[in-house]
Amino acid sequence: MSDNISEQEGFILNAAIGFLSVLLFVLIVALLFRVVYPRIQIDRVEEDPILISEIIQLEVLNGCGVPGLATKFTSNLRKYGFDVVESGNFDNFDMTETFIISRNGNLDNAERVARALGIPKERIIIEKSTDFYLDATLVIGSDYQSLNID
Repeated sequence: MSDNISEQEGFILNAAIGFLSVLLFVLIVALLFRVVYPRIQIDRVEEDPILISEIIQLEVLNGCGVPGLATKFTSNLRKYGFDVVESGNFDNFDMTETFIISRNGNLDNAERVARALGIPKERIIIEKSTDFYLDATLVIGSDYQSLNID
């Protein structure tokens, strides 16, 4: 009976040695692959200064009457990191040019939106009001296809 126990112990010992041998082999192969094929180092791209720093809260209004346009711009502006808090229709649909209304008097915020969309600075209107909690309002005109939007 003591021979059976020693055979079982020998089997367990051989199984453990076999398992550890396989594990050692896998680790050596992994090390060789790491040496031969090092990890690719990806350089970080500098963030666009237009899109960093403080969050800009926007209102997006459709001023040309194309259905769903404010929603499309809202989605794209959110991809740029802008916080679009409202969207809808402007007072009328006669706007031929897209423009931005600076609501809080911080012209830098309106200019960042303008640069992101490719709107000239000349189309920024300052309308400072303490009643507005927004930084800017974007009014989309019929020239929307010429803007930087997907």
